[in-house]
Amino acid sequence: MLTQTTTRVLDPADLDAALAVLGREPVNNAFVTSRVHVAGLDPWRLGGEMWGWYADGRLRSLCYAGANLVPICAGPEAVRAFSERARRSGRRCSSIVGPAESTARLWQLLEPHWGPAREIRRHQPLMVTDRPPENITPDPYVRRIRKDEMDVIMPACVAMFTEEVGVSPLAGDGGLIYQARVAELVGAGRSFARLDPATGQVVFKAEIGAATPEACQIQGVWVAPEHRGQGLSVTGMAAVVRYALTDFAPVVSLYVNDFNTAARAAYRHVGFTEVGSFMSVLF
Repeated sequence: MLTQTTTRVLDPADLDAALAVLGREPVNNAFVTSRVHVAGLDPWRLGGEMWGWYADGRLRSLCYAGANLVPICAGPEAVRAFSERARRSGRRCSSIVGPAESTARLWQLLEPHWGPAREIRRHQPLMVTDRPPENITPDPYVRRIRKDEMDVIMPACVAMFTEEVGVSPLAGDGGLIYQARVAELVGAGRSFARLDPATGQVVFKAEIGAATPEACQIQGVWVAPEHRGQGLSVTGMAAVVRYALTDFAPVVSLYVNDFNTAARAAYRHVGFTEVGSFMSVLF
């Protein structure tokens, strides 16, 4: 008997079914799950569409189509269906990102139509921890950034993004969308930094970019260039992990570029272990 499959844009009535799919892989799906918990499935609030792939009438896989294209719990058939919808819609995302296997398969199908990419990062280790760091004293000067400190944190966020992605987040709309995202994290108490007492400038920073009841995800880890090599990433991350486990979720995750050996070593020192791999295609 042939399996009957279909793909469609989900709507708010599909929320429970979508959350059930997202819940199958809570660490992998933390970013999208976090957005769905806040915004539901309304495209305007979510910042993009949620595509659903059905097999025999049951929702099996998802694909978030917004600023990023993110395959979720997607096997080969679902990936093929999502690639066809993405091809017909045309590229509106700035990246494709997700678990390495499904993302690589999705890009293989889209590359003839969307290529070439500006950069492909095929192996980005996914790392997790569920306990406070041992034998490391968290940096006592790492704290939450206040809403009235946007002018302090914003230059560091721009520097981090430009260094990490290779383009400035201020391009295009002048940084309005990026500034709104930074403000959202600050307002939610998920932006952390150590400030230089002499200059007031950011020495170390990181954000909890996504948070669900099951897992949270750290992003945007950055040390000011003139302060690198002093171990601030280790003690700073120890502080952020402590905040994350205490205030947000029982599991803390992040993904990192495989070529960033210094960062991977720092995260291992803090207690993170590699449990999988992500992949990013940047346009």
